[in-house]
Amino acid sequence: MMITVTGFEKSPDRGQGLARDMRVRWALEEVGQPYEMRLLSFKAMKEPAHLALNPFGQIPTYEEDGLALFESGAIVLHIAERHSGLLPDDANARARAIAWMFAAIGTVEPPIVDRTVVVLIEAKESWRDQRLVLVDQRIRARLDELSARLGDGEWLEGAFSAGDLMMVSVLLRLKSSGLLGDYPKLAAYLARGEARPAYRRAFADQLAVFKAAAPD
Repeated sequence: MMITVTGFEKSPDRGQGLARDMRVRWALEEVGQPYEMRLLSFKAMKEPAHLALNPFGQIPTYEEDGLALFESGAIVLHIAERHSGLLPDDANARARAIAWMFAAIGTVEPPIVDRTVVVLIEAKESWRDQRLVLVDQRIRARLDELSARLGDGEWLEGAFSAGDLMMVSVLLRLKSSGLLGDYPKLAAYLARGEARPAYRRAFADQLAVFKAAAPD
């Protein structure tokens, strides 16, 4: 059975590769597994058929041979555990790579998502500027720590892993913020992730969906 992944019919990121199905696309490209996309409208995401796959009415979901998964981190971990290329063979190195996956979505991503909320949803609130300062302070604290740990390394734990895939996916959300300008090591790390052929293929496919959905 062909792997099926759900994604936005019209992504709110306007083809920038920020939607979370991009992480799953990238992982499948890294391990060389074919897949097909099922594109959904925002209305369809809240209908019973999709809620049976994701109770929160979000994307992505993953279906293969009777298995249905939701949450991008869980899906990428499932892919990495089933196919070689995203997790080390050594048990300890494997555990560390998985820890970085959790760090990306549990520690680094939350304040970055908060920033998106402040900028896009709370823009007209009287307290917006003060809140943005506080959120940026939280982000910088995490970037300080992450940059110190990365140091002069190419990837977080030696070879590229699912931990790097998730961390790069999270940092991509900061590209338009200007914050990474103060972190040249993290900016270079992000650029290395974007330069990977598997990432470029996944990005091109997602961008093509946006262009196809865009009005003439």
